[in-house]
Amino acid sequence: MNRRLVAVLTGCALSVPLLSGCLEEGNTTDVRMIETTPSGTPLPTTPTPSPDPTGSSPSPQAPTSDPRLLDTVATGLEVPWGLDFMPDGDAVVTERDSGRVLLLRGEEHRVVEAGTVDEAAPEGEAGLLGVAVSPDFEEDRLLYLYVSTAEDNRVVRARLRGTRLGETEPVLTGIPNGFIHDGGRLEFGPDGFLYVSTGDAGEPSRAPDPDSLGGKILRITAGGDPAPGNPEPDSPVFSSGHRNVQGLAFVADRLWASEFGSDEADELNLVEGGEDHGWPEVEGTGGTEQGYTDPQLTWETGEASPSGLAFAAGHLWLAALQGERLWRVEVDRDGATASEPTAYFVGEHGRMRTVAEAPDGSLWVTTSNRDGRGSPDADDDRILRIRP
Repeated sequence: MNRRLVAVLTGCALSVPLLSGCLEEGNTTDVRMIETTPSGTPLPTTPTPSPDPTGSSPSPQAPTSDPRLLDTVATGLEVPWGLDFMPDGDAVVTERDSGRVLLLRGEEHRVVEAGTVDEAAPEGEAGLLGVAVSPDFEEDRLLYLYVSTAEDNRVVRARLRGTRLGETEPVLTGIPNGFIHDGGRLEFGPDGFLYVSTGDAGEPSRAPDPDSLGGKILRITAGGDPAPGNPEPDSPVFSSGHRNVQGLAFVADRLWASEFGSDEADELNLVEGGEDHGWPEVEGTGGTEQGYTDPQLTWETGEASPSGLAFAAGHLWLAALQGERLWRVEVDRDGATASEPTAYFVGEHGRMRTVAEAPDGSLWVTTSNRDGRGSPDADDDRILRIRP
């Protein structure tokens, strides 16, 4: 595999990577060189399934083999957290601790620093977190970012002019922030509205509180107003009772969310408007008799600590931090039921943070070994390209 060293644009002289062997939680480092690999490897085609004799048509995307690593897109990143793709296929990546917004351009994934979000205040699990490309990006050139500031967590947006990030504009402010449980995932739904995952920021009482934006999934317009059709017309809250949601994905028009448990169970939830998912009264299953919505799947916390979530090739894919693996989850044809989780790459790449489907159908998965809780090697953090 041919590799190149690509300089990140910093406006000053280049410096070599400064890699820390063991980081305190919340520390930052200074990396100015990123190694990238051309994708080069075409995505293997999947044979068309044979017709079902019962008359029902199987999904043409259903994989016929286990996922496998194709190549490494980039190395030397500082806790890559958010990942999304622009209409031309270029990727946008956010780094939690540095506050940088990076563009990975072209087939060779040339790395360009678009800018730094100066209001980001990294501490513990807080910093520059999720990113979502506007569904109207070709017209408005807007990127939406979830940022931990010194005062709050907030959603901001900025226009990408060429390869440079413009000034940020607040979209939604006042989300509770803390050293832990900051949520941070952004996802535009098929309805055109922006879904925002938040955490309880270390205070569980926020999760069921209708007056707090903590411990919720929010649903807002592109301008930050409560979306039409929300459970409460004047509130951005879509669902409540969440401890710390860091993964959002749609299967058709159904919303799925991955959620960190405390001591007993991590969760995969099917989310509908107005539901209370039980935290802090219930962790895992057992809440239905009390009027709460149970998760469809749970894991022991050592097997998951789930962050990113994506739907690709007919399955949900969940990236696990403490579990150091990628979970593949079966979903039924209408996306309403999840079952049969299978783990891949267990312990091979360390902590896995974010997973996203690329335009070519591959999965891009970020590692999070430099987040203060992993054991980074000289190449961390990385973006892996996987055939689902």
